[in-house]
Amino acid sequence: MRASSSDIDRDDIWGRLVKPGAHLPSLPLLEADLGPIHLDRLRETGPIVLVFFRHADSEPCNAALADYERRLVPALRDTDAHLVAVSPQVPGRLAEIKRRHDLSYFVASDPRHILIDAFNLGFQEPGADKVLGARRSVLPFPAVVVADRSGVVRYANIRPDGAFYPEPSEILAVVKSLVNNR
Repeated sequence: MRASSSDIDRDDIWGRLVKPGAHLPSLPLLEADLGPIHLDRLRETGPIVLVFFRHADSEPCNAALADYERRLVPALRDTDAHLVAVSPQVPGRLAEIKRRHDLSYFVASDPRHILIDAFNLGFQEPGADKVLGARRSVLPFPAVVVADRSGVVRYANIRPDGAFYPEPSEILAVVKSLVNNR
């Protein structure tokens, strides 16, 4: 049986997505309230949990970020991990989602989608530039990536089909395994 061009395209996309063993790029992101935050500085003090989301107006993303505040943040307090939500939306618009859900973790902008591109998580969405407040129309697939203190990706859960984000317990198990193996 011959593979269709959509099967080949899908396989090509899946093959390029970030995987365990990849390295976290050394770059700053723009936190909605704080300005530049540097991933290298964060990872010096603990693992980094990156939650990629589309924008502040996406209801599935809103639900996931609020759920992580309620269920993941308290569990991470016993670890040295940093939780960082990442979107290509401009910081001013991300501040609104942070306040709406009273998020205590970093909510950061990747407006040029440098990190999103490094992990091959982006896709073109015509018209997204207006919602993002950016000059580009690139959105990330819903994803959670965990990198250890040395910057090596140890977990990557990408949802190109738009399915729900992973459960907090799954993320916490990864983080605890990193903390316990130091």
